[in-house]
Amino acid sequence: MLILSRKIDEKIRIGDDITITLIDVHGDQVKIGVEAPKNVKVFRQEVFNAIQNENKAAAENEKDNIIGNDAVSALSKLLKK
Repeated sequence: MLILSRKIDEKIRIGDDITITLIDVHGDQVKIGVEAPKNVKVFRQEVFNAIQNENKAAAENEKDNIIGNDAVSALSKLLKK
């Protein structure tokens, strides 16, 4: 992890396309601005974690639906015999 000190209005560059600007410091809260191309998704960590959890749950539900559909198909075939 790279740790940097910055003053208000100072910037940090990440690659050629991303700029982080320190906007304000008030007590223990720091406001930063992120400039990035539209194709770069920028999330707060807690939002990113929630999205990941939702994606995992959706994938598990999809897997369960596929397994459930396969079981129904197999049972239908057996009943037709």
